[in-house]
Amino acid sequence: MRATGAWEIYEPFSKSTHIEKIIEVIKGINTIAFLDNIQSNIVKNIAQELDCGSDCYYNPSTDELIAIPNFSQFPDDDEFKEAFRDSLVNIEKHRSDFMKFEALDSFESFKIMERFVREVPNDPLKKKLENALNHKKPFQNFKYIIDHSEVRQSWFDFKQRELEKIVAMQLAK
Repeated sequence: MRATGAWEIYEPFSKSTHIEKIIEVIKGINTIAFLDNIQSNIVKNIAQELDCGSDCYYNPSTDELIAIPNFSQFPDDDEFKEAFRDSLVNIEKHRSDFMKFEALDSFESFKIMERFVREVPNDPLKKKLENALNHKKPFQNFKYIIDHSEVRQSWFDFKQRELEKIVAMQLAK
């Protein structure tokens, strides 16, 4: 409908004149852009669980997602196994149906922090963050600086996007 209130029928683009351009644009789009809404939500949920230190098991045929805190975080394996017994049995029973997404190793998290620092426009803040990454306790110092800066939300958004990229790439395999 036009602003005048009159309806007009528009013909679709001619396939021969625009298809190449459309294909070029689509090829440049991020992997996540190709995922439908459900898949996009699954990617977000897995990324959030990984950020919390959980391992995720995803069944693509049923869209079932099981998140279990990483075993290395729990000294008492028996108590841990009992708390997650049903989920662990389900995973073991249907192991071939699940894709496993493991919590990031510290070096992978460190790489994400380095990439974020490269994008920080504020020179004094950028120098502080670079300094934090190059000295003792880089995770603790980075977190402290981020938590007391104007880029705190930008960091969380950046980290979420990076985790979603990792998950999307693994799903695409």
